[in-house]
Amino acid sequence: MNKSKLIFLFAIASLFYSCSDPTITDDLLDGKVIFDPSLYNPEQFLVSAKYPNPTTEDLSKHIILVIHGYSATTFEWQEFKDWSNESTYRISQVLLDGHGRDYDSFKASKWEDWRSAITDEYEKLIALGYTKISIAGSSTGGTLILELVKSGYFNSHLPPKNLFLIDPIVVSSNKLQSIIGIVGPMIVYAESDQTSEENKYWYRFRPYQTINELNDVMKVVRKGLEDGMTLPSGTYFKVFHSLHDPVASTTSTVLIYKGLKTSTGAHIDAQIMDSDIHVFTRLSLRSNVTPLQYANQLDAFNQIANKLN
Repeated sequence: MNKSKLIFLFAIASLFYSCSDPTITDDLLDGKVIFDPSLYNPEQFLVSAKYPNPTTEDLSKHIILVIHGYSATTFEWQEFKDWSNESTYRISQVLLDGHGRDYDSFKASKWEDWRSAITDEYEKLIALGYTKISIAGSSTGGTLILELVKSGYFNSHLPPKNLFLIDPIVVSSNKLQSIIGIVGPMIVYAESDQTSEENKYWYRFRPYQTINELNDVMKVVRKGLEDGMTLPSGTYFKVFHSLHDPVASTTSTVLIYKGLKTSTGAHIDAQIMDSDIHVFTRLSLRSNVTPLQYANQLDAFNQIANKLN
């Protein structure tokens, strides 16, 4: 990259990112007062914690791990849990490591740390004796699920019954994200435009180090999809993606559809939603929610639930 182009990119990036440390107050998730409730009340979020000594009836139930995205918390899947209140399946809301804590904890985390929270709960459930386990991930949660498939993790562990992805990010809609590795040390962090209520459940300030980590795991997954990836035998896979996703380009789902096959060589299922929001299944705290957005959410929830019953 030549010098003039680098200067231009830095000038553009400076419009969206900050060059000094953020001012963090106690009303933000980034601060030292608000934490994800799963950290101090895990039995309300994780099946392994709520049922440490499962009965035969417990073990017969289908368990689904729901995985939030980058900078988010367990709140991202709370609507699905509330909607599933009277279902026969059970839900483990997994908090990615490094998330739901303060800014410094987030800043220090690696994408491998984020992933470890998924495998920790998955392996605890297997050790307890569960045999019907599925996973759903939104945004980066979906990216991490794809990385688990690429790494061969499920070849040495119980294969999941189903994998569901909501607006997975393999290619970003934000072209500036790709240059963070170059200008990151100068811009320090990105600030998200979100409401005061959303500030309690998503980091407002995103350290450039974590954006680098996100880019790294996206690169790993893209390479895997380019080379070709295969699902474990018997695992069903479906990806849902907003047509006009402002964060995760729909190219992500095109790459997934082309690069990921079932164990028999068949295509996976994919559905493009008439939507312009990222993580279309999360409508809580959004303003001016439309009937179409509610219909999209319900469509995805029903399809997931039907595979678990």
